[in-house]
Amino acid sequence: MKRTRIILADDHVMLLDAIKNLLEPEFEIVGTFHDGHALLNSAAELNPDVIVLDIGMPKMNGLSAGQRLKQVLPKAKLIYLTMNLDPDLAAEAFRLGASGYVVKNSAATERVHGIREVLRGSSYITPLMTKGMVGSFLQNIERKNPNKLTLRQKEVLQLLAEGCSMRPPLS
Repeated sequence: MKRTRIILADDHVMLLDAIKNLLEPEFEIVGTFHDGHALLNSAAELNPDVIVLDIGMPKMNGLSAGQRLKQVLPKAKLIYLTMNLDPDLAAEAFRLGASGYVVKNSAATERVHGIREVLRGSSYITPLMTKGMVGSFLQNIERKNPNKLTLRQKEVLQLLAEGCSMRPPLS
């Protein structure tokens, strides 16, 4: 079976090495980069299935690099790995073609889980992020719509915030 080809891009060398060591038993790491410009210049020839990249990189930030990469490698899945918990930034990342958004202080196993979900065709966003997004979403609904959510709707939103999937389990 062909292993998934992954490129890693982050300007923090120790973190990049740690992620590489975490992923190598299951995935083929075909390249590592420390800035967005180097990533963009070499990614096409490496033909990755997934690109895990930081948003805040020198020479070219991850959002700009990711947007350009989606033009060159439209089938490659982009997963942003960042310290930033800003829901607007996460929304922009997805608008520009992201398939996943994971924060760096999440558990190491979550990074692997996020990659697996994206490879299955789902989008993935860290549960640390969704808690704030669901709260913001509920506040906006209440401001725009005087009708309250039903108890079941609130339960579903809570489950999403806790990282549960809306997809039925595979049998």
